[in-house]
Amino acid sequence: MIDYQAARIAMVDGQVRPSDVTLYPIIDAMLHVPREVYVPDEMRPLAYVGKHITLEDGGVVLAPRVLAKMLESLNIKSNELVLDIGVGLGYSAAVIARLAEAVIAVEENPAQAAIAETTLSEQSADNAVVHVGPLVDGAAKHGPYDVIIVEGGVQVLPDSLTSQLKIGGRIAAIFVDGPNGQCRIGVRTASGISWDAVFDATAPILPGFAAEKTFSF
Repeated sequence: MIDYQAARIAMVDGQVRPSDVTLYPIIDAMLHVPREVYVPDEMRPLAYVGKHITLEDGGVVLAPRVLAKMLESLNIKSNELVLDIGVGLGYSAAVIARLAEAVIAVEENPAQAAIAETTLSEQSADNAVVHVGPLVDGAAKHGPYDVIIVEGGVQVLPDSLTSQLKIGGRIAAIFVDGPNGQCRIGVRTASGISWDAVFDATAPILPGFAAEKTFSF
């Protein structure tokens, strides 16, 4: 029988804190949100292993260290509205719900979205709303957003998504180039997004975020 509470503490002490994550609200959220209920049943024994958990249709539950460092870099405030792209079964939204005023969680797999909605409700994450639709479309009707976080790898980010960010708002995404990747934080200005690299990371590329292949002869 797995002691998930002990596993959660070990995850924070062994994976999150050593990764220079120091903001107390993030530490507190990851200590309290039961990650095991937001992964497929057969993957629960692996819920606290420091690796990504792959979901159907290319989705992913990011490794605890990666998610925590992205959240540290974004420094979400309690009065902010967050757009969470690729929420899968709801874990990231549950964590963000403890940091933000509200989170709009986008998932394009209807079955996964339904599970996420049910689990978030059962866990009393009442300020998390699940939106079903293509990830690249975001959820413009609920925006604009103070923060956007993309839960997986990207090669391109469409303007239709980044335009949902407020001027001065922040966006986090993992840009993947072959076997390498880099988490970048962007700030929206009047002329576009200004990006800074913050740490090395990689993740499966989410549906709709791959670059179009070109052919040369």
